[in-house]
Amino acid sequence: MKIFCIGRNYADHVKEMGNEIPDEPVIFMKPKSALIQNHTPFYYPEFTNELHYECELVVRISKNGKYIQEKHAANYYNAISVGIDFTARDIQNQLKQKGLPWEKGKSFDNSASVGNFVDLVPSTNKKNINFSLSKNDEVVQKGNTKDMIFSIDAIVADISKYFSLNIGDLIFTGTPAGAGECIVGDSLEGFLENNSVFKLEIK
Repeated sequence: MKIFCIGRNYADHVKEMGNEIPDEPVIFMKPKSALIQNHTPFYYPEFTNELHYECELVVRISKNGKYIQEKHAANYYNAISVGIDFTARDIQNQLKQKGLPWEKGKSFDNSASVGNFVDLVPSTNKKNINFSLSKNDEVVQKGNTKDMIFSIDAIVADISKYFSLNIGDLIFTGTPAGAGECIVGDSLEGFLENNSVFKLEIK
């Protein structure tokens, strides 16, 4: 199982991070060990002093594929959820300033949390899916797929140019504006439309 992540896919988030709008999807990966198991608490990593949450819509791959055309991409995933791309922002920024890869700030153990998946049905409008994140019962991020720079189908097609997609792979499709810091004691809850799909505590 592979975890693909898309950076800079919402214009508002790109602006708040001081980056440029990309011409193509920005792809990075997390290892399988990054995935937090269900009902497992998240323990604040000892190597960072600036842990950030990034709420994202997550897509689950249901069919093996390579060099997938965008018009056929919808045949390769069957469920969605909401997850968190945890980021050690201080570590990431240090590495970026040195021009080095930033896996240590993005891909560490338990840096990916995913909620319960919801099956897609023919009536699902994938261009109008709402998701959100609450911290201590206060909404801190809201996103809608209509605001994506690159659609889900475009992302699937682009990833498949470089990497084989396999059943069970996950794609984090990018975070909207509002990514921010979390500390020990915080409670984070993810919503797909109005339905809670996960809740975890920072320990």
